[in-house]
Amino acid sequence: MNLSNKQLKVLFVSAEVDPFAKTGGLADVAGSLPKELTLLGQDVRVFMPRYKSIDTELAYVTDFPVDMGDRKETCVIKEGSIHVPESKEVKVYFLENYHYYYRDGIYCYQDDAQRFIMLCKAALEMLPYIDFKPDIIHCNDWHTGPLCLLLKEKYAKQDFYKDIATVYTIHNLEYQGNFSADTCAFMNVEENFFTYEKAEFYGMFSFMKCGLVYSDKINTVSKQYAKEILTTAYGEKMEGILINRKKDLYGIVNGISYEEFDPGKNEDVYTAFDSKCPWNKKENKRKFQKEFGLAKSDAPLLAIVTRLTHQKGLELILGCIDKFINENDIQLAVLGIGDEYYHNSFKELEKKYPDNVAVFLEFNHKLAKKIYASADMFLMPSRFEPCGLGQIISFRYGTIPVVRATGGLAETVIDYDVDRKNGNGFSFTEFNEKEFENTLDRAIQIYCKNSKEWENLVIRALKSDFSWKKPCTKYLDLYKIAIEDKNR
Repeated sequence: MNLSNKQLKVLFVSAEVDPFAKTGGLADVAGSLPKELTLLGQDVRVFMPRYKSIDTELAYVTDFPVDMGDRKETCVIKEGSIHVPESKEVKVYFLENYHYYYRDGIYCYQDDAQRFIMLCKAALEMLPYIDFKPDIIHCNDWHTGPLCLLLKEKYAKQDFYKDIATVYTIHNLEYQGNFSADTCAFMNVEENFFTYEKAEFYGMFSFMKCGLVYSDKINTVSKQYAKEILTTAYGEKMEGILINRKKDLYGIVNGISYEEFDPGKNEDVYTAFDSKCPWNKKENKRKFQKEFGLAKSDAPLLAIVTRLTHQKGLELILGCIDKFINENDIQLAVLGIGDEYYHNSFKELEKKYPDNVAVFLEFNHKLAKKIYASADMFLMPSRFEPCGLGQIISFRYGTIPVVRATGGLAETVIDYDVDRKNGNGFSFTEFNEKEFENTLDRAIQIYCKNSKEWENLVIRALKSDFSWKKPCTKYLDLYKIAIEDKNR
């Protein structure tokens, strides 16, 4: 089959999709990549649950029953859309079921296994009803792993499904969806799939392992992370499975929506700026300091915008931040929610240094953009980082990242002191406080003592291109490889 000019039909399945439901980077990808694929002429549809919080007006499409163990559940399919520039739209199909999805929040329920098995079943059962036969089903993270199993062990026996290929994206291998063995009953698959070679993982039924074993191609969100997860240090006990499928494993760095993250738009920032007028960035800093009670200062303003969890290496920051406040009068803005330990630690820091520290324990998209636009540096010293969107967004706002060189951070951030011509940030390798402290000190010294060079760094960041254009063409290539290999 010649796929060079063929319009591909793609079903994108995700537990969360921006702007409808979001807890992190998965939603950003699921909301942005389908738009970019549509602009390239592909026929892309998105499928997700309709959670209680989604109050968008939707159109009824169809309904049908699915087997969930020894009972049937009704799936109601409704349709909405994501607007795409150039007067196009991405169709979004919502799975509506009061019993499973009409709840506050997205995750962390005792029946999450059933909720996402139903999502996988409904995605496949829906296709004949909407008269859409995809060439590729793009599955995302643990929630969609069982879809790959269901397609190969059950649905592919029917003519309608037998040619459909799957790509399975690991956004974070740490979150695996491992459930008790009795979960298998809700799959309603006759073949024995609960074996070491298939879906069994240390006595548990593993959603992630389903995706890794049964998908046609696997990718993760950077080449570096694709290498790292083949090792015991980063493989989360899945490295053996991944090594077995190494020839089918790819890495593609995420992009971001340059339409959504745009410092040239006044409604998102205090004062619009870009690479042609980078000096306006300083005005954002002044207004941020005033609005949130920080001292008026030219010292560097550092930003943390992230989930406040162990993965993010926040203890490295907490271990040396007092020194930088006392010696350099730096300021710090923190936005995020997560572990109570980090909530308390940053709040104590704010109480200790009210003129220097502002902490916002919330998820606030608009405030995040204000912080990116106002800050001088973005801190991300992660233990591991599959891709990281924070540093990519920071480039868009001319905010220089200080990161640990792991996963996507290693792939996107070039250390300034290693490469003065192309350097766009500051990075370190070993996960320890001293290395982070030395790296942050390097950045602060250049900011304070070489303003011209810092301005060049800011302009370089503002001119960089981390949009979806390049990743999107790589995903198209991956889809075609998956389809061609399946046809063989």
